[in-house]
Amino acid sequence: MSGNPPLHLSGAYPRPQLVRTDWTSLDGPWDFALDPQARWALPSQVEWQTKIIVPFAPETPAGGVEANGFFRACWYRRTVPAPELAANQRLLLHFGAVDSQATVWVNGAVVVRHEGGYTPFAAEVSDYLLPDQPQTIVVRAEDDPLDLAKPRGKQDWHLEPHSIWYPRTTGIWQTVWLERVPVTRIGALRWTPCLERWEVAVEAYVAGRPRDDLRLSVRLTAGNTLLADDTYAVVAAEVHRRIGLSDPGIDDFRNELLWSPSRPTLIQARLRLWGARGELLDEALSYTALRSIAAEGDRFILNGRPLTLRMVLDQGYWPQSGLTAPDADALRRDVELAKAMGFNGVRKHQKIEDPRYLYWADSLGLLVWEEMPSAYRYTKTSIERLTREWVRVIERDASHPCIVAWVPFNESWGVPDLPGSPAQRHYVQALYHLTKTLDPTRPVVGNDGWESVATDIIGIHDYDDDAGRISRRYGAEDHLPRLFQRERPGGRLLVLGEGGHTGQPLMLSEFGGIAVAPDRDGAWGYSRTESAEAFAQRYTRLLEAVRALPLLAGFCYTQFADTYQEANGLLNADRTPKFPLEEIARATAGPETLRHLELERTWRDRLMEAQRHQYLVPAEDYRTHDGR
Repeated sequence: MSGNPPLHLSGAYPRPQLVRTDWTSLDGPWDFALDPQARWALPSQVEWQTKIIVPFAPETPAGGVEANGFFRACWYRRTVPAPELAANQRLLLHFGAVDSQATVWVNGAVVVRHEGGYTPFAAEVSDYLLPDQPQTIVVRAEDDPLDLAKPRGKQDWHLEPHSIWYPRTTGIWQTVWLERVPVTRIGALRWTPCLERWEVAVEAYVAGRPRDDLRLSVRLTAGNTLLADDTYAVVAAEVHRRIGLSDPGIDDFRNELLWSPSRPTLIQARLRLWGARGELLDEALSYTALRSIAAEGDRFILNGRPLTLRMVLDQGYWPQSGLTAPDADALRRDVELAKAMGFNGVRKHQKIEDPRYLYWADSLGLLVWEEMPSAYRYTKTSIERLTREWVRVIERDASHPCIVAWVPFNESWGVPDLPGSPAQRHYVQALYHLTKTLDPTRPVVGNDGWESVATDIIGIHDYDDDAGRISRRYGAEDHLPRLFQRERPGGRLLVLGEGGHTGQPLMLSEFGGIAVAPDRDGAWGYSRTESAEAFAQRYTRLLEAVRALPLLAGFCYTQFADTYQEANGLLNADRTPKFPLEEIARATAGPETLRHLELERTWRDRLMEAQRHQYLVPAEDYRTHDGR
């Protein structure tokens, strides 16, 4: 098996917060078959029909299949060379995401089953390998296109996309890869910064063959500065430690280490797992950052200071490849475009994004609200599925510095009777509190848009296209009683229950949605203009009004790019801007903020160039150790 380099400028490595060198991508051509009625149960029954390009879904042009009808299952098959494994090595088969139920065979044996279309899974396949011959991998993906009781996000249940829903995504849609690992290894990591104590907590979990004599060393650096180099005993296959950093004292020096959109300083980590005789068993690279997030009073707080959120709603689709980025560089480009348009954050809407997108958001400094894709029925099954998948989402992404809020529900989707159903209100409250239990460090937006019953930020969806009415509705604090008692953006009350608004920050978390569509047929938007020039004028007026509202802690404009029939993006579907990026940025951030951003751009470019080189460890250094 040929080894790829660790994460580098292309962002190709599929798991950026636990990086090893010995991996092989299995993306590319696979044998493929549609199974419309899910009749086949075993690989031997499959009638292979064509080829597909993994990781692109069969519904997409990029996959080469373009299957646009209803089908309940599909099958994949690939043959790979037999990898050479040393006595102390094992082979893992990884899947970034398969929608929505997957069964995987290796050489005829079932090695893993997984349910949930947005989270990764893996199988150790060493014991199923055949000596000195090719290995056959088969995947069955089952995804009922009409099932509304599973998390499906924007995937349409109609045959053709309608309104704000898009083509379905079936089967493999993120990278498949093999990884050769030590028999005893670092299995999982979690980083939790604590700015108040000026420390970073690390949780490390050992996987594979357990041993009682293990130690884990953790080395943290920022640029050329060594922050910590410690070694800990592994107890019960786990390490839980808080790493205290040297506090530089005054803000001038502190700010050099803190992570923010304007200064996205990352702390690089090298982890080594040692045996009792000083032998190096495993080694991995990771990163974290020092920053704090809070919702205090009526403001969003970053690193102890109020920060106005300037966000854009991002569906995360591409015209030729659907939910899957066309290539690794496209993920970085989307982060760069959001920042170039003057935004400091994105609300990833109804999608759990590829971890490599989050890596670039971490590296380039873009805040992310992470939102669970909705189920649309309220049943025992939908509750169990969504809760189970949401827990895995938080587990996968909790260490990313860029994520600053969790959003388990959007617009009462999946809980359609919140005003009259105590059970549905308890469900939203339960997910809010479960999220706070799993991650007490970030705000949770319980149900974004309206009908809040448990939330740290009240998100408001208001697509009124009249800038004057928006100004009057949210113009002053004395408007709050009317806002919560009488105003109903979207026809819904903003808050349910007797408590009402208890002082949480207010955010216009969806607004705008202006389409550029001279022809009304086939182009959807909340409002429309007939030319790019008219769109630029309306966007500028609307953003000028919203930026001036002191009642709001921030805003999120709909949306980043045109998506299928939705023509209300700032960018066309191919990511070309509808009017110049500089003008979009000026309207989004305002002249004063834009000048401040320009002053920091040179510093940020220097930092990024340094970090790109720092993340790479020279091969000769990567292989050596001193036994300590």
